[in-house]
Amino acid sequence: MKASISANERLKYFAPQIEKISLGTKAWIAILLLFIVAGGVALYQQIAIGHVVTGMRDNVIWGLYIANFIFFIGISYAGAILSGVLYVFKVPWRRPIVRIAGLVTIAAGLIGPIFILLCIGRFDRMHHLFLYPRLQSPITWDVMAICTYLVGAILYLYLTLIRDFSLYSDAEFLSIPSWKRKLYKTLSLGYKGTEVQKKQLKSATKLLAIVMIPLVVIISSVLSWIFGMTLRPGWHSSIFGPYFVIASILTGVGVIIVIMWTFRRLYNLKEYLTEKHFTYMGFIMLVLAAGYGYFSFSEYLTGWYGSEKWDSEVLSKLFDTSEYGWWFLFSNLFAIVLPIIVVALPKLRKPGPIAFSALLMVLAMWVKRYLIVVPTLETPLLPVQDTRMEYVHYVATWQEWALTFAGIATFLLIFIISSKLVTIVPTSDYIDDEKA
Repeated sequence: MKASISANERLKYFAPQIEKISLGTKAWIAILLLFIVAGGVALYQQIAIGHVVTGMRDNVIWGLYIANFIFFIGISYAGAILSGVLYVFKVPWRRPIVRIAGLVTIAAGLIGPIFILLCIGRFDRMHHLFLYPRLQSPITWDVMAICTYLVGAILYLYLTLIRDFSLYSDAEFLSIPSWKRKLYKTLSLGYKGTEVQKKQLKSATKLLAIVMIPLVVIISSVLSWIFGMTLRPGWHSSIFGPYFVIASILTGVGVIIVIMWTFRRLYNLKEYLTEKHFTYMGFIMLVLAAGYGYFSFSEYLTGWYGSEKWDSEVLSKLFDTSEYGWWFLFSNLFAIVLPIIVVALPKLRKPGPIAFSALLMVLAMWVKRYLIVVPTLETPLLPVQDTRMEYVHYVATWQEWALTFAGIATFLLIFIISSKLVTIVPTSDYIDDEKA
């Protein structure tokens, strides 16, 4: 009985997260909806008028949309592999992070593919991707891989939520609407915490976690092959597979750290998201940043040393401050150097500095995605003569930026809504510990 009371008290501590929506949260939801509406207007114009409203032309056929796709889908992969590894190896400090990583996986995994769809000129033919796939195309590989991955990720997150759903539906002291309690009861699938149910749920969750780890590596590699299988400079490289994998995990870890810090402040979760969690996540970020720095150095060193004319032209654009030099410097300093310095110095190894460096790192990694796509496409193999500048040099239009910010707003909105449906900290894990 004492353990039960303790369990109820712990749930009461988290209850306000799912019982009510504060005025500040409603204001944030309204702001995010405005960004989404602006994106809807931009989407309507793109469909009604055509791709001419974007900055993409015959040479630069990809732009912000593909950079956003790589960015969001990479974050999703990172959430899945981090959650899976922490769960499989039963890392003691994993509990408050696994839920956040799982939500990141789904939110980013749903938004990323949308940016691929924005590159399709004829939405009425979108179903042809599934009815008439061309197996020689890496795009087809990516469609099949992402669909498989999303199904696995959704199932894995759902399995980790079943115990909490059962807990919420049975807690009579929760001040939630009847529809919400019925929803929890339905989603709990009749889970009552019996020994048989615990064993079955644990086995299924662990199996999916084990499957997700190699699946993420394979799918992230498939994404890199979209670029690596081409003969364009900066893309045609065997290093792109592991390069994309480590870049995705690094970006996702940064996003998770920022979200951890936000919810720690928002819901006063210092007891659950402690300095130890930020330190350990910071160490993971440091190792990944160092590995990513090594791959970056290897990529540009081999391209520079080879001195092939086409590769040299792209590298010249990346190092030229009148073109992409400052962007290139920003992406490397803040994605590689800054996280290493902040985490390596004990005086800076605090939640605030780690979260701030993670935020800058995430921004730098988005810039890196942009630099992977655009400079290469602006460097055609054959000389282009008597062509308007907008056909050679890419400049994103307001429609593209509006849809980009709408994607970010949707990601944040999914997280806000999720935090009102389930507690950010998996309450049932702590309750099981108390009963044990």
